[in-house]
Amino acid sequence: MKIDVLVAEIGSTTTIVNAFNLFDEPLRFIGRGFARTTVESDVTIGLESAISDLKKNLNIESLEYKEMHATSSAAGGLKITVHGLVYDMTAKAAKEAALNAGANIHLITANLIDDYHIAQIKKIKPNIIIIAGGTDYGEKEVSYQNLLKVKDLDIPMIYSGNIANHDRIKDLKIKDLTIVENVYPRVDDFNILPLRASIYQTFEKHIIKAKGMDKIYQMINSHIIPTPGAVMETTLILNELNPGVLTIDVGGATTDIHSVCEPKEIYQKYHDGEPIFKRTVEGDLGVYINRLLVLNQSNKKEIYQTLGLDEKQVLDLIQKEPFIPQTEKGKQLIDMLTQTCVYRALDRHVGDLRRVYTTNGMKVIPDGKDLSEVKNIYLTGGACLNHLTIDKHIKMYLDTQVNKLIPSMHVNIYKDINYIFASLGVLSLTYKEKVKLYLKNTYIKGAD
Repeated sequence: MKIDVLVAEIGSTTTIVNAFNLFDEPLRFIGRGFARTTVESDVTIGLESAISDLKKNLNIESLEYKEMHATSSAAGGLKITVHGLVYDMTAKAAKEAALNAGANIHLITANLIDDYHIAQIKKIKPNIIIIAGGTDYGEKEVSYQNLLKVKDLDIPMIYSGNIANHDRIKDLKIKDLTIVENVYPRVDDFNILPLRASIYQTFEKHIIKAKGMDKIYQMINSHIIPTPGAVMETTLILNELNPGVLTIDVGGATTDIHSVCEPKEIYQKYHDGEPIFKRTVEGDLGVYINRLLVLNQSNKKEIYQTLGLDEKQVLDLIQKEPFIPQTEKGKQLIDMLTQTCVYRALDRHVGDLRRVYTTNGMKVIPDGKDLSEVKNIYLTGGACLNHLTIDKHIKMYLDTQVNKLIPSMHVNIYKDINYIFASLGVLSLTYKEKVKLYLKNTYIKGAD
């Protein structure tokens, strides 16, 4: 069988391969294969197994494809450290750009990097170091001195600080350094897109950390970007089609929330410093690698009663149930842990209404991201897609939060039925209009 494109999603738990035709017709999803990610040995083994599963599902013996794209969050995904001038300004802007590109942030510093920070960076061994700091033609020494501090660590770097430093940084001729536009050129101006694009490019060039990733380009002949970044790309396109979007992605290791939303007009003046599109990643909320951590944040009594098991039996179930649950009680347990992941991740992502006392009396003001104008929620990731009633639980959550800046209970909730949001995101880097038409036809019709 001949197809146009394969897209591999190499996750921390599973490797998925999706097949598409799109060259001579509108984008069409053909089928999927999956396998356990073989990060402990060689990720290409899991990738080959997923392709074999795809052929089995399509009932074919041979498969030829013209292009293969990929997303990856294997080996801990994309690890980044961020170093700016002021935490709530340049450092925060760089952090938001990195999160939007799909990174896991392992260290954020403000002001001058010291020897203790250098020791932390060496221990973390990030894939990329981001140096920011100073508005354009403002303070320039901190970002320049920080660059000098880390330039000999043999780690790819991106400079996204004060433009006034560009010439003297170029004179340093630093290996594996990319210079991009300032991520914070003016006060309260988040210029995220150039840094995000550079993170993608650097990731593609240096993603050799998981075992076998050094061989991945023997199979992949196009883009490979972080999986969460790909989901954000799809979220951004959905927002272009119908503004006000929230995407929830519960995975085996983390839970990611992506939102693209303008604040309510009455809250606009309080929203400075909050990006319009935002991603949060919760490293303690995952339904396979972090099952035990999620259990400890759940209502254990309710879980024990629902399953009819005691604490020891539930702990035994967590240890023995495979990455895709095989028993009925295992499925029930993962569904309940998924609910905890969604609730906790939303709590951390969404802003609050807070009471403050002024000389004119008490006022209620927003603090954090305002999602009250979100019109559509999209669910992706195997845990959400296999949970038959997760939409009802999300509505219950929305109905009980009186102090959160949450969407209305009447928000539309859609599932990424074919589990292809990440695949569509990486495809959109090359075939955006085809992806946009597919999303419009699949998820936007009748949304109102």
